[in-house]
Amino acid sequence: MIAVIQFLGTNCEYDTIKAYENLGYKTKLVWHEDNELPANTELVVLPGGFSYGDYLRSGAIAKFANIINAVISYANKGGVVLGICNGFQILTELKLLDGALINNQNLKFISKFQNIKAINTNNSFLKNVDKLKPLNIPIAHADGNFVCNNDILKSMSDNEQILLKYCDDEGNECNINGSIDNIAGICNKEKNIFGLMPHPERATSDILGSTDGLCMLDGFFK
Repeated sequence: MIAVIQFLGTNCEYDTIKAYENLGYKTKLVWHEDNELPANTELVVLPGGFSYGDYLRSGAIAKFANIINAVISYANKGGVVLGICNGFQILTELKLLDGALINNQNLKFISKFQNIKAINTNNSFLKNVDKLKPLNIPIAHADGNFVCNNDILKSMSDNEQILLKYCDDEGNECNINGSIDNIAGICNKEKNIFGLMPHPERATSDILGSTDGLCMLDGFFK
């Protein structure tokens, strides 16, 4: 069972559910005021959107939702958690992932298809991804500029926590929003909590313009 958390203001929960159901998995939409996750949860997804209108900071209010205590407990017991865009921002606010996500360097909302490449695939999320092939995945964010201090950056690099970086169609790294080291996605040291700004759930069908998100979403189970 995949538990997809719905906050006030999220807008990608149904995209995520549709993507996983098309892959053959059972899903459950979990309301933010609930206190428990489904008993048979195998993956928790914090979807993209603008939880609570991004007031204060992106994800700053969502971290106080009732369901968050259950998510933290689940994660601390080794449960797998995926945060996409706003979900990534929530995970950094909760300190379940290192660093922070701040305004894009150009102070503009960026919405387009963007190439990214896998840096480390020694994890359940990206184990099916070809490191030599850039992925064409949509991005849509105003606060996607990943920042951290040099010690955290070195630690993440040493522990293979840097998962994804922005690149061009030939795989050359590029910086699209100011993120340190061109980072688009990371995980925790234990490799059970994952966050990324691109939207793999929006790249699961030819009619959407790309199927490159399938190998990412499917990685947890195959």
